[in-house]
Amino acid sequence: MRTSNPMLKDETFSRSFAGAETMTIQGAVNKTICLLALVVIGAAWTWMLSSNQGPAAATPWMIGGLIGGLIAAFATIMKPHWAPLTAPAYGLLEGLALGGISAVFEMKFPGIVIQAVALTFGVMFCLLMAYKSRLIQATENFKLGIVAATGGVAVVYLIGFVGGFFGFQIPYIHESGIIGIGFSLVVVVIASLNLVLDFDFIERGHGTAPRYMEWYAAFGLVLTLVWLYLEMLRLLSKLRSR
Repeated sequence: MRTSNPMLKDETFSRSFAGAETMTIQGAVNKTICLLALVVIGAAWTWMLSSNQGPAAATPWMIGGLIGGLIAAFATIMKPHWAPLTAPAYGLLEGLALGGISAVFEMKFPGIVIQAVALTFGVMFCLLMAYKSRLIQATENFKLGIVAATGGVAVVYLIGFVGGFFGFQIPYIHESGIIGIGFSLVVVVIASLNLVLDFDFIERGHGTAPRYMEWYAAFGLVLTLVWLYLEMLRLLSKLRSR
């Protein structure tokens, strides 16, 4: 596994782009801010609908955001050169989903959303400082371990999702007991360490990858932040339920 994204190859960074503008760290940061702004805009809409008219009013928007965001995400992963179009679409659509989901959690556990947001960005900045100071390095073994762990979590969630259609649920991990909280803590750690892979991807792409990869790098970072935020919500809700 040579990059933070298994869909990309080393040629993305080693290829020569004569006469073409290349990716920069500042450009990736600017695109990330843009995508986060779109997430907030989408989330504000469904949050407002849920707060003013009830969750039922926001449900169609939330489902549409989930499905549309998933399509936009797969399109971006499969066709990175589409990222200038598909990444902003993902940000806005995912925001619609997050707003509705967040409103439901907030109604049940007041104050949980601001806690999850603060923890998510707190973890990101701490890991960024650790990465910049080289306390954490994205070695090949580190990348392999995180990608494998992420795949394992994805398999567990997929089994649970498919099993739900047949009345089967993986026991304990969705409950507020010690096992459920422990599972959420492990997933939060895995999601957090994926940020290191995103930072490494942006650093390696600086001056070597084509300019459109700024949007792709921003998409990858926002995708990880969304996952981490949702896992923070799950963990905090379990802790509040005890």
